[in-house]
Amino acid sequence: MSAEQNKALIRRLYETQEAVGKGKADIDALDEMIAPEYVSHSRLVPDQQPGRAGYKQAIAQILASASNTRFLLEDQVAEGDKVVSRFTVRVIHDRAELMGLAPTGREISFRNIEIHRISGGKITEYWALGTAGLKLRGQRLEQEIHERERVEQELQVARRIQQASLPEEVPTLEGWQISPYYRPAREVGGDFYDFHFLSEGRLGLVVGDATGKGVPAALVMSTTCGMLQAVSEALDTISPGEVLERVNETLFARIPSNMFVTSFYAILDPHSGRFTYANAGHDLPYLWHGGEAEELRARGMPLGLMPEMSYEEKEIVLEPRDNVLLYSDGLVEAHDPKGEMIGFPRLRAFVAEQGEEGSLGEFCLEKLYSFVGEGWEQEDDITLLTLRRSPSLS
Repeated sequence: MSAEQNKALIRRLYETQEAVGKGKADIDALDEMIAPEYVSHSRLVPDQQPGRAGYKQAIAQILASASNTRFLLEDQVAEGDKVVSRFTVRVIHDRAELMGLAPTGREISFRNIEIHRISGGKITEYWALGTAGLKLRGQRLEQEIHERERVEQELQVARRIQQASLPEEVPTLEGWQISPYYRPAREVGGDFYDFHFLSEGRLGLVVGDATGKGVPAALVMSTTCGMLQAVSEALDTISPGEVLERVNETLFARIPSNMFVTSFYAILDPHSGRFTYANAGHDLPYLWHGGEAEELRARGMPLGLMPEMSYEEKEIVLEPRDNVLLYSDGLVEAHDPKGEMIGFPRLRAFVAEQGEEGSLGEFCLEKLYSFVGEGWEQEDDITLLTLRRSPSLS
């Protein structure tokens, strides 16, 4: 074949690729121009195989990701069995992901220089140098920056929702010390705590955690807080289990099926020390009493997971110096530099060690920071709520 015939073959190659992109030709049409023993010394996509089938797959992948593909040939030189072509490719990237870059709907242009060796009227070898990889990497970096900005904006919204749902003041009850602690992680979870003022001086206390992160968890958490508040005030009951039952039914109908909320709900009578509680799948609170740490057990499924659930109720009487710790899983799942978690047995030992004086919450936090060490990166929200009955004046 003459030099002009070789150049015409390469032009036909580009025209056929344009036709494939427009749906006017099949990718197998390239077989008329590419020899079975074809070898590609350059890759159009990262996982391209060097043979003819690999080249066709790479071309098909690129063409399937974009529309309005155009090859603008700028120069061609032919000598011997080789053709050198300089051209620009312009596409609108609007159909599918390409080398990790999501479709943008924008036009992208690449400048390429390709060398084809031709034998027996078909292309047998291929080399290329172009700007496609550099441009795509740059656009992918730009997308990643925008995605990080979007995620950070979402987290800021979630933090505002979460903060707005937490109580502004801590109740003051004669003879009792109530101490909440909340520390958000870098990524917002669904932790919450709240207080409900009931008749006859009784106080409802709740700690919970909505599954997930970001805005979805914050919205479910905020919704749950509002429902617990509304149901508690409407029922004005001494039954925490009944409150959880009502909230569960409403949540089940309103939150996504892949989300649920764990919650521990208790009602305190500050005059008698009577402490009635129910648990919707939340981590078991601990009671410090006489130097021992006891689990406050009550059976119940998380809220919003299944309909028509009942919640077991338990009752204790808190005596002077008794201390109750309610918490979220961000505390027990914190880990040291070796990856070992605090875990429930260690937390229970911390509670037992606390003694009669001082704040149980502050003591547990001191133990936490000592355990995780310097440079600890908090992965989940940490919420603590301690309730202590003051020593008797007699």
